[in-house]
Amino acid sequence: MRRKGLASMAVQAAESSAGAAGIPAAGTSAASDVSLGSAVALSCRECGTRVPLGPSFVCLECFGPLEVAYELPTGDPERLRKQIEAGPASMWRYAPLLPVPADVADKPNLNPGFTQLVQADRLAAELGVTGGLYVKDDSGNPTHSFKDRPVAIALEAARAFGFTTLSCSSTGNLAGAVGAAASRAGLRSCVFIPDGLEQSKVVMAAIYGGDLVAIDGTYDDVNRFCSELIGDPLGEGWGFTNVNLRPFYAEGSKTLAYEICEQLGWKLPDQIVIPVASGCQLVKIDKGLRELVELGLVEDKPVRIFAAQAEGCSPVSRAFKDGGVVRPVRRPDTIAKSLAIGDPADGPYVIDICRGSGGAVEDVNDAEIVDAMKLLARTEGVFAETAGGVTLGVTRKLLEAGVVDPSLSTVVLNTGDGLKTLDAVASSSGPSAVIAPSLSAFRAAGLA
Repeated sequence: MRRKGLASMAVQAAESSAGAAGIPAAGTSAASDVSLGSAVALSCRECGTRVPLGPSFVCLECFGPLEVAYELPTGDPERLRKQIEAGPASMWRYAPLLPVPADVADKPNLNPGFTQLVQADRLAAELGVTGGLYVKDDSGNPTHSFKDRPVAIALEAARAFGFTTLSCSSTGNLAGAVGAAASRAGLRSCVFIPDGLEQSKVVMAAIYGGDLVAIDGTYDDVNRFCSELIGDPLGEGWGFTNVNLRPFYAEGSKTLAYEICEQLGWKLPDQIVIPVASGCQLVKIDKGLRELVELGLVEDKPVRIFAAQAEGCSPVSRAFKDGGVVRPVRRPDTIAKSLAIGDPADGPYVIDICRGSGGAVEDVNDAEIVDAMKLLARTEGVFAETAGGVTLGVTRKLLEAGVVDPSLSTVVLNTGDGLKTLDAVASSSGPSAVIAPSLSAFRAAGLA
């Protein structure tokens, strides 16, 4: 299914950036001479056309999305398994499976990944899950969201292509991740966000010393602006993590699949629930699971994949339910602002994957998001941001509807730290009581 949203937004930028002075484009010697580990080319997901490694993100033959093609390691799976296990306690333990140089762990970067897989027994008991429930908690990354993973790979691509400025369009978490990664690497950063994001995310994006630009509009307006900037001389030397570096950036989400399976004892989960904004994360987790099977690192079995959206911005969920196309949401209205992408580029692929795996796409409202955030915190001590509330809220909703099977092993993703979205729970979270400093006052409050 062709990703038409990408084509309508990005083709002009792709054509312009290919000829922009000073920016190496796919097909030039500067791009074709680049070495990024086992990555060998960019390949169109739709028509299979291949182009050399470079800052290109859309196929000029059919306008389909480009993604990284590899010559992955072959041979003894057990040897590769041991090599991975002996690697650093970061996503770089999987460097042979990623578009990065072999010495990536020795370069100045944030070394994200290998976050906790929490065995959530108390949450499982509350939800009636008997097959094993796990929370992949990516709030433990350096800037406290999963975005550190894709940015780390985009940074390596930016270095390889000679970019001097790292940029992005962001709903918040990505802006902070780009700012931090650029600061660590000694690059300039300039990131773009829609005006009105959570103040904590604005501060986190600004603190690293780069430029932070708020745009009066939605995330999709910001993304369109960035696509225009790529094709303008003003954008010369700029690597946009989620636009002209998108094929590389996107591969970072595969490491979530790798880690989950390794942490389960090199086994695939039966079910996995993933939040959806652009849909890229879900698509790449699916790719990562398939790669592990192809490499012989895990035994093949069905994995049901479920997608979670916020009701106030749920174009993929609506399309899944009515069987139609993904129609953009022009004005998202949800507390889960990190998921508020009204025109999700990978939306059609999300539907294909979920439907093909026997999964589903569902959404929850703001009240359900907050309730799920509190449930996860109360049962497992994990304070998720609103996106995590969406994922757990959808999991509970699908369990109650009999769609998610409680007898199967299930992994739920928390992609960020609740400290980034305090406003969502601030009005309903506070002191149990305010008392005088005396035992009698404590007894009188009924807390003894």
